Amino acid sequence: MIRIHKSLAEIVGEQYVSNRKEELYIYSQDPGMMEPHEPDYVVMPKTAEEVQKIVKLANEEKIPIVPVGGSLSLSGLIIPHRGGIALDLKRMDRVLEVNEKSRYVVLEAGVTTGKLKAYLERNHPSLRFSIPDAPPSATVVGNIVIHGQGRLTQQYGFNSGMVTGLEVVLPTGEVCKIGSCSVGPYWFSVAPLPYLAGLFLGWFGTTGIITKLGLSLYPRKKMRDIEMFLVEDPNLVPDVIHRVTHTEMTEDIFIGAQPYPPVFKDIIMIGICITGDSEEELEFKRRMIWDAVRTHIDSREGGFMMLTPDIKLPLLEMPTTGTTRFADVMKGGGFEYCGPIIPVEKFPEAFKRLLELSSKYGITYGMTGRVIGRSHCMMFAFGYPFNRADPDNIETTKKALHDSNVASLDIGGVPWKPEVPAQKMVMERMDKNTLELMKRIKKLLDPNGIMNPGNWEAE
Repeated sequence: MIRIHKSLAEIVGEQYVSNRKEELYIYSQDPGMMEPHEPDYVVMPKTAEEVQKIVKLANEEKIPIVPVGGSLSLSGLIIPHRGGIALDLKRMDRVLEVNEKSRYVVLEAGVTTGKLKAYLERNHPSLRFSIPDAPPSATVVGNIVIHGQGRLTQQYGFNSGMVTGLEVVLPTGEVCKIGSCSVGPYWFSVAPLPYLAGLFLGWFGTTGIITKLGLSLYPRKKMRDIEMFLVEDPNLVPDVIHRVTHTEMTEDIFIGAQPYPPVFKDIIMIGICITGDSEEELEFKRRMIWDAVRTHIDSREGGFMMLTPDIKLPLLEMPTTGTTRFADVMKGGGFEYCGPIIPVEKFPEAFKRLLELSSKYGITYGMTGRVIGRSHCMMFAFGYPFNRADPDNIETTKKALHDSNVASLDIGGVPWKPEVPAQKMVMERMDKNTLELMKRIKKLLDPNGIMNPGNWEAE
């Protein structure tokens, strides 16, 4: 409608609102498998006040709003299933504050992981954050909203657990601060206040729009290295993880398996990253880790792979590009996955189900995993590249994805950043009172149902 377009242009400026077909197309889809759907408008606000005005307008006109960061979620979380306004936050890209002593950063919602990494390296080289294995154009807030993981996840847990404060535009237009920043000028913690941050993390933009974020930072060690432990028996993986995490010597532990190249077929790789300020510190950590898995080495059930510097280099990348390369192995530009969070001891069963599904549907696979905390749980991703130009391949991959989500729930896991069909599966199995509580919270915060409708929507 001309009237809506004019109102949006008055808020953000004519050059930052569009309903042109080619631009609506860009915001209608992501690299995954969910059906595309165009928004009616694309808007790029610069400030929280502009976001606030847009939300108030949307409430008056009963227009859906879909917050957009890097558009890289793969699972359709930013596809405007019911049209409306795609609210692109990329212009809100300032790093506002870094507190060196309390080790936190305050940034706007459009700051990308690549920008924050470069900013810290240039201005605060002794500090770092938990960098996810996503393209550098992924936003920091986007990763937080989906309970993302990164290179410090094994030490400190989910990246969303590193939040120290939020500024949020509520679905009715009010601007709200969460955490210590709501009481004073410092963004050091969301505790000891009531944990209101949980109203906005994991909700996929259905309860509010995060405009500013406080995030914990951590010491950046001078040196990094990696050891690669190989096993053939998936039943050994939980014990290896348990022994290595017991040392408390590791920065990151990731698991990978794929049939290509053939040299890695039937091999499960466990990458163990360590950091230190001297070679002596690294060597001490290596010895501790080797001693922890000595039993498996002596029994010839597993062993360390010799890594040359050229092999180590891509493994130590932050973010790694290996996943991106595998995502297009079919040369069709499509990639989808089911990424459940599972108990570590369920790894053998999850891996078995992955192989069964790959064989059943005759498709290739990639398995990646990351240990969260001191083996408190792990992310296990069933990855399926597909060819967007091949309808049969797409349909087969859809079926495999559905069965993967079913398998994830059957073994006791919870799908991570689930697409809408997987969200429905989760809600069908969820405690009924918990589901009712979620419905009440959404209704209370978003009485007009304008926030990213279709997501976390119970029947």
